[in-house]
Amino acid sequence: MFFLLFAFWIILNGRWTTEIAIVGAVVSGLLYLFICKFMDYSPKKEWACIRRLPRAIGYGIFLVGEIFKSAWQTIKFIWSPKEIVQPEVTSFHTRLRTDAGKVILANSITMTPGTITVDIRDDLMLVHCLDESLDADLEGSEMEKRIMKLEGGYDHD
Repeated sequence: MFFLLFAFWIILNGRWTTEIAIVGAVVSGLLYLFICKFMDYSPKKEWACIRRLPRAIGYGIFLVGEIFKSAWQTIKFIWSPKEIVQPEVTSFHTRLRTDAGKVILANSITMTPGTITVDIRDDLMLVHCLDESLDADLEGSEMEKRIMKLEGGYDHD
């Protein structure tokens, strides 16, 4: 975090001088100490985020693929005269533990065309689907499993 703060300082200044570097290092150090003391931040948490980065990037790539697949299916619904669209509202229980994981799942579902997360209550998610075929894999989905790995890689029953 210190290095990000320092780099941000240098970018905002737009030039490099010894004075700017020294002041930037001091301000970045003080800000880092403030964040650690008053905002429940620590180098341990920082390293945990860095260790999760490859999984987060992998999830992002997976999500883009899911968005394209869902977009293609939605286009087929719209353009095919044979397809009869049957919208539905469905619910499912998620096995994610953290609020952040649940929000990531809800936003991921909403980002895929044809589905919108309407509500989250504890572990119950309410989702509107453009067609009933889109809700087939919501509970225990690959998306949910990948987010579980992001949360910390725990296993469920």
